[in-house]
Amino acid sequence: MAGRILPSLAAIALMALGLIHPAAADRFIVVQSTTSTQNSGLYDHILPLFRERTGIEVRVVAVGTGQALRNAANGDGDVLLVHARSDEERFVSDGHGISRADVMYNDFVIVGPAKDPAGVAGMEDAVAALARIAEAEAPFVSRGDDSGTHKVELELWEEAGIDIAAASGSWYRETGSGMGAALNTAGGMGAYAMADRATWTSFANRNGQRILVEGDPRLFNQYGIVLVNPDKHPNVKAGLGRLFVDWVLSEEGQAAIAAYRVDGQQVFFPNAGG
Repeated sequence: MAGRILPSLAAIALMALGLIHPAAADRFIVVQSTTSTQNSGLYDHILPLFRERTGIEVRVVAVGTGQALRNAANGDGDVLLVHARSDEERFVSDGHGISRADVMYNDFVIVGPAKDPAGVAGMEDAVAALARIAEAEAPFVSRGDDSGTHKVELELWEEAGIDIAAASGSWYRETGSGMGAALNTAGGMGAYAMADRATWTSFANRNGQRILVEGDPRLFNQYGIVLVNPDKHPNVKAGLGRLFVDWVLSEEGQAAIAAYRVDGQQVFFPNAGG
């Protein structure tokens, strides 16, 4: 029975420091998050470390960034961790969140078939590469789900001067799904797609696809974290959520992110505090 009622030693230490209340030791928080952090395996690596430290379970709802923002704006979550900075800042300015902080970054890549019908392999200018794909009317698969990846992709098409709405349903295909499903579709069609590097590195079913375009500063991918505002959403577990936010931004949390590897490759680079 003692094993069921006693908190972990780490949690006891935090209680002694006044960081958490004993009643919170067996409780949980909900993190509304983008799919890339989940699909890459990052949470499987860092969340057990946080639970060991605090006794707090983290339950992740992994959806596109747009949906995560909407969920959190409805009070369905305690913490938001996504990758669409302007939308995150608007979330805070609208009163749904309490301050936003950088957590980590990586980048996006454009992948495609080895035969590369648009001839974009080796290009570092993502906008020029997309323009070449459009000119060739080579198949391109988009997530089409208002995710952070989709938002950046649309910005690049706009910069390239391509009317994606007009191309929808022809060479441009929207899946309305997460990154893994979109990559599966692209592989099956021999199509191009844009992906975050972490998901791509973790993705096993490549079906002959490979990275063709990378290195453009416009493909920079920043992740941010926000505590959902308990004044606007009284059900938010602000104390427990704050512990998670503070841990992710701490030296320990940042070191845990940096230590995560996929096939020996670092896929997220912590940058809390700039």
